[in-house]
Amino acid sequence: MSSARERLEGAQVWVVKIGSALLTRDGVGIDARGIDGWCKQISALLDDGKRVALVTSGAVAEGFRRLGFTERPDSIHELQAAAAVGQMGIVQAYEKSFRHHSRRTALVLLTHDDLSDRQRYLNARGTLRTLLNYGIVPIINENDSVATDEIQLGDNDTLAARVASLVSADVLVLLTDQEGLHEDDPRVRPDAPMVSERSAFDSKLDDMVGSGTGALGRGGMVTKLEASRYAARAGCHTVIANGREKDILSAIANGRNVGTILTADVAPLDARKQWIAAQVQNAGGITLDAGAVKAVLERGVSVLAVGVTDVHGNFGRGDVVRITGPDGVEVGKGLVNYGAVETDLIKGHGSAAIEEMLGYVDEEELIHCDNLALSQ
Repeated sequence: MSSARERLEGAQVWVVKIGSALLTRDGVGIDARGIDGWCKQISALLDDGKRVALVTSGAVAEGFRRLGFTERPDSIHELQAAAAVGQMGIVQAYEKSFRHHSRRTALVLLTHDDLSDRQRYLNARGTLRTLLNYGIVPIINENDSVATDEIQLGDNDTLAARVASLVSADVLVLLTDQEGLHEDDPRVRPDAPMVSERSAFDSKLDDMVGSGTGALGRGGMVTKLEASRYAARAGCHTVIANGREKDILSAIANGRNVGTILTADVAPLDARKQWIAAQVQNAGGITLDAGAVKAVLERGVSVLAVGVTDVHGNFGRGDVVRITGPDGVEVGKGLVNYGAVETDLIKGHGSAAIEEMLGYVDEEELIHCDNLALSQ
């Protein structure tokens, strides 16, 4: 048994995400028997002293069924209506099942805005941690019925990873209708070996995942890999496993060799950097030259204007911006000390020239290393 799977046996805080195909029996209707099985397993984890947050998909898919849609509509309002209708069925099913197992639940609906604003982020973290400490299972979903951007982004894998970061989880479990991540798309190559364990940051994984998505959910292995990297930056391991396998959560908790484990082999970011790294929507970005990228990644230095070659978007002072290298690969994200107009003026120039060019100087650094969350 690998050391990573041994560490899963000691995991105390869990985030479990269940996908649409599982919850709705591939669109036929809510799988009440399946939900009861997962709730029973989560209850067993709670009996063992674990704390568990549940991120659920399925609201939009269940809404489709209840409204009689045969395919995903193009209208945002129809999607939002489906989410509102389907949310009722999903929540009722969970509440009924958890009550059967003498467990209390709480519904928490989040949007990206809730996690982008620092104060709202802290409030959400405090609420979720309090619920977990009381042994209550938070049932978390995106607030699809009012948030247009969330429906366009689609899947809940990223949300689950951000929740894992939010509550400082030890393990994120992404339950899907696949047994794990394969070295090639099993729909194209049925004999493709399954990946048992890799670092979440292993670049070879990018070539293994496909770009396809299911008919119901918008996620695929690409989003699950991205989610695992979000979680890993918070020191959280990710397991991708088949939710239809009997007692799958118990198997993971006991360190059995099931699914794919993507390990967090980097030191966890502090709380502030976790929040920065978790931002999906950015006001803009900057491009660094190769020398600046090397300095930031290898020596952990601040981002200086002299290393900037290009400016994107219309960000302001204090916004979170995306930082990329000359090859377009993301280097990280950070809180910027100057707006886009000022950054464009001082790019390529040393810190000593900032006051002369702008008429003032707030900070010598464009992004201080304390406000910088690296992606690599």
